[in-house]
Amino acid sequence: MAEKKATKAAAPKATAAKKTASKKAAEKKVAIVVNAESVGFRAGDVYQALAAAAKALTVAEIAKAAKISAEEAYLGIGWLFKEGKVKDEDNKITLA
Repeated sequence: MAEKKATKAAAPKATAAKKTASKKAAEKKVAIVVNAESVGFRAGDVYQALAAAAKALTVAEIAKAAKISAEEAYLGIGWLFKEGKVKDEDNKITLA
């Protein structure tokens, strides 16, 4: 009988631990700094990823290759589009 009480008492602690873990995961959102310097660096990351691949890549592939978030990849791609250094081919980005 004492074992059942111990098991019931342990269960709420496990649930509380799961809630704490999920809260921490939700709090790990990365803030993206949007200024000319940081966006320029992301553009460089995107350019290097495309140059290394030597083929058209999706945004997700670019982000993975450059080790940046998809949002940062979009910022860099926008910068490179403005400069005319990349182009869009069938929803994939390639160097111009």
